[in-house]
Amino acid sequence: MSHHAPDLIGQALLDYQHGHAHAALTVQCSAADDEQLPAAYFFRTLLAMPELERQALDECRGRVLDLGAGAGCHALELQNRGFADVRAIDHSAGAVQVMQARGVQQVAQHDIMAPRGKEQRPYDTILMLMNGLGLAGTLEGLDQFLAHARTLLAPDGQILATSSDISYLYEDEDGALVFNLNGPYYGEVTYTFQYQDQVGEPFPWVFIDATLLEDAARAAGYETEFIGEDEGGQYLVRLTLAGGFQA
Repeated sequence: MSHHAPDLIGQALLDYQHGHAHAALTVQCSAADDEQLPAAYFFRTLLAMPELERQALDECRGRVLDLGAGAGCHALELQNRGFADVRAIDHSAGAVQVMQARGVQQVAQHDIMAPRGKEQRPYDTILMLMNGLGLAGTLEGLDQFLAHARTLLAPDGQILATSSDISYLYEDEDGALVFNLNGPYYGEVTYTFQYQDQVGEPFPWVFIDATLLEDAARAAGYETEFIGEDEGGQYLVRLTLAGGFQA
């Protein structure tokens, strides 16, 4: 984690938290046109959440680890529902400050590969929303994360995550796919954030199509259940440790 790189997402969230209602990041993606990402989006309430996120929250149980928690909207909603043990993790120092200010009870600045603390019991639910599997960065990173997640989960625990098949970005006018099958996987992209006059470090992100996710999950010892999909090609998946791990 390079501390000299500007924490642009954290700055945008802090500015919004401090009353700058129009704070917005410009998101550059190697696979798509630049987009504006309003900081307000990270502060959305349950009513403003897409259906897949509401579905994921309804499926949460037990001790929850919210990875890439942003401004804490999911952790706060779970706390409101009476979940007693929700831990929210983000690698952005600004995001962590915002979550603390908003009343998320357990917050830490880590990346997704951080080990479980000695004092922390395993988690019943790992939550990864907003295309959260993308936090793994690459397909190789996904394999590493799935192996790591087994050390975080209780035997009957679950990962609830969203991702998308972005092959539609590569369709020509006739709907045929035009990407190089010998090149890197089309779902591996690079993002760069811009905020005000600052440009952040590029970082990898991965969108995983359902078939590939199922293969990676099986190889890592998980069973896969797809529990929702939206019209944009995003899906919600539940991964559970394959048989034989129940105590």
